[in-house]
Amino acid sequence: MRDKDIDYSDIPPLTPEMFARGVVRRGLKAAPRKRQLTLRIDGDVVEWYKSQGAGYQTRINALLRA
Repeated sequence: MRDKDIDYSDIPPLTPEMFARGVVRRGLKAAPRKRQLTLRIDGDVVEWYKSQGAGYQTRINALLRA
């Protein structure tokens, strides 16, 4: 199959914003793998983070790393 024969109609167009959020990792060490664990956190704290929107676990991770 040649490139021109591939049907891309079901793929959304790439926007400059998508590229702006991209991260190039060439030549860098691989990101450390995350591990799943159970952690008990007060309910009001979890709800506050969840109320901030998607990515709350990533924000908690960044806070713990700092």
